[in-house]
Amino acid sequence: MISQNNISLKGRMTETLTGRFSPSSLTVIDESHRHEGHGGWREGGETHYRIEIVSAAFEGTSRVDRHRMINEALADAFKRSLHALSILAKAPSEI
Repeated sequence: MISQNNISLKGRMTETLTGRFSPSSLTVIDESHRHEGHGGWREGGETHYRIEIVSAAFEGTSRVDRHRMINEALADAFKRSLHALSILAKAPSEI
């Protein structure tokens, strides 16, 4: 088993979202380089991410509820180095 300390933030977020939502599609993109010099940016990246996720867990939920669900699931990432998160979350019926 790989120690959590050896996994990138992107890897941790991918594992967390996969475990929590069993997505049919998941893309986690580090966009930190696009925010250099802006608030929350740090050398080494892993501060700004974009997530695109499709999961049956989102059926019948609002966009706001989906964002809350994801932000709650990634609370530990925000405690580490995550500063900003762009989210596109859909249910399978919406694609």
